[in-house]
Amino acid sequence: MKLNNSRFYTLWILVFVALLSGCFPSNNTPLQEVLLQGRTMGTTYNIKVVADPARVDQLQLQQAIDKRLVQVNQEMSTYIPDSELSLLNKADGAEAITLSEGLSAVIAESIRLGEYTNGSLDVTVGPLVNLWGFGPDARPEKVPSELELVKVRSHIGIDKVSLNGNQFSKAEPEVYVDLSTIAKGYGVDVIAELLESYGINRYLVEIGGEMRLKGFKSTGELWHVAVEKPVGDGSRQVHQIIVPQDNAVATSGDYRNYIEVDGKRYSHIIDPNTQQPIDHKLVSVTVIHPSAMTADGLSTAIMVMGPERGLAFAQERDLAAMLIVKEGDGFVELNTVKFVGYLK
Repeated sequence: MKLNNSRFYTLWILVFVALLSGCFPSNNTPLQEVLLQGRTMGTTYNIKVVADPARVDQLQLQQAIDKRLVQVNQEMSTYIPDSELSLLNKADGAEAITLSEGLSAVIAESIRLGEYTNGSLDVTVGPLVNLWGFGPDARPEKVPSELELVKVRSHIGIDKVSLNGNQFSKAEPEVYVDLSTIAKGYGVDVIAELLESYGINRYLVEIGGEMRLKGFKSTGELWHVAVEKPVGDGSRQVHQIIVPQDNAVATSGDYRNYIEVDGKRYSHIIDPNTQQPIDHKLVSVTVIHPSAMTADGLSTAIMVMGPERGLAFAQERDLAAMLIVKEGDGFVELNTVKFVGYLK
């Protein structure tokens, strides 16, 4: 039996020569690209900003970024025992809980997306995620028994949580919220907004593979992003190049995070409807959207739906989505009409 719980990065930055006419700054300011890197949320972050180095204090900016990410982690993490979310999960639900602005925003969007996707995104599936060994409890690597599954199923459902303003309520003490499908995207949005508060409007923010981009590189080129080929052998291969423009990009996939029991592979992505790991040929979904938080949640929801239903959902709602489906020894790429416009 094998557990592969390495964090996978479905997107990474490549440098391409794609000169564009008419997109260079009109002034003579010597803008440069500054790279800021660090760790957060159990993964890494990479931030590129284009600015006049004489007007940006790099150390101060890095400290501000780290401080803000520490705050996000303290609000959203299920791995930190005294985080705001951990304390919320421990509450008995007898009274409404007043949430911070950040946690309130993420739970509000989680509830909205849960309804928007007809339950394909459900942040209350945390107990099942934990039961299968993919959560902070790191349980034994085995398939849960039916008795274990029955015990948690009755406590799962987006209808068991509600938010009125910043007042959060849950229907019963056992309801457990896990924001791992959306919190990284929120973190990306937070840092993008922080950069803009510093007057920086040309940047690339990446946390654990989720991105948000704006403006041009220092050379005047648009940012280019490589979507990884979902091969599962640990190699890094480019599947497709996209030019997201002023948008966020999020990818969900199950080809690097799974358990194997008796030769059968079980995905870390749980279908809230079947309450089992997903079991279909869709291996990767990339979504482009103005909000990284929304793109993060939608990519997971479409992964849960599978290739046919997921593509139909994205097309009907005019979403920019790329679905990569395993077929034999290769892959088939399915793009929505809106996504095609972002292909290089």
